[in-house]
Amino acid sequence: MTSKQRAMLRSMANTMETILYVGKEGVTDGTVKEAYDALEARELIKCCVQQGAPVSAKEALAELCQRTGAEPIQCIGRRFVMYRPSKDNPRIVLE
Repeated sequence: MTSKQRAMLRSMANTMETILYVGKEGVTDGTVKEAYDALEARELIKCCVQQGAPVSAKEALAELCQRTGAEPIQCIGRRFVMYRPSKDNPRIVLE
């Protein structure tokens, strides 16, 4: 992925709502399944690590990307963005 593609995805994620939260249990199998399903449906998702979580945002991003096959896009504070093209219905076209 080029820096221009990453910048385009970052700008798209700017206005998105956070749809996935990593809580006090950390990154569980349920969290991974939710992330996988959300990536399949939306391709680009914004996530947040809550205050009492045992992992940092960077750790959660790395683990979720590795377990879902996604690409890390951005990590700022407790929020992070991931991207993975949909297998069935790709909507976002990277230039």
